[in-house]
Amino acid sequence: MNDEQRLRTALAPLLRAIGAQAVKPTAASGADVILSWNGEPTLAIQLDFAETTAAQLRSVEDEFGAPMSELNREQKQAAIRILEERGAFALRKAIEDIADAMGVSRITIYNYLNAIRSDA
Repeated sequence: MNDEQRLRTALAPLLRAIGAQAVKPTAASGADVILSWNGEPTLAIQLDFAETTAAQLRSVEDEFGAPMSELNREQKQAAIRILEERGAFALRKAIEDIADAMGVSRITIYNYLNAIRSDA
């Protein structure tokens, strides 16, 4: 196994968790992160922000053992708190995507966030 393969194998769980993929550095775009191994560009990490939000949602659903849309109000509020702590709302269109997954309005998400942020 060469260095690139070892690096890909080591990074695979992280990339899956954040909704990213590794490509050859020659396929990188301006927004990608180039990783070097032994001083040589080895991999480029491409983030798919829509997939990142989806990955965060899947992670929280796994923690609750149910799809977001099936959580009760208190569980949805707790899920929003977790997503806020993990920085999910810094991503573009996250509020809309999370509201859709929960089956609530964007206003509901903003209300949950305002309550969480006022407690802090």
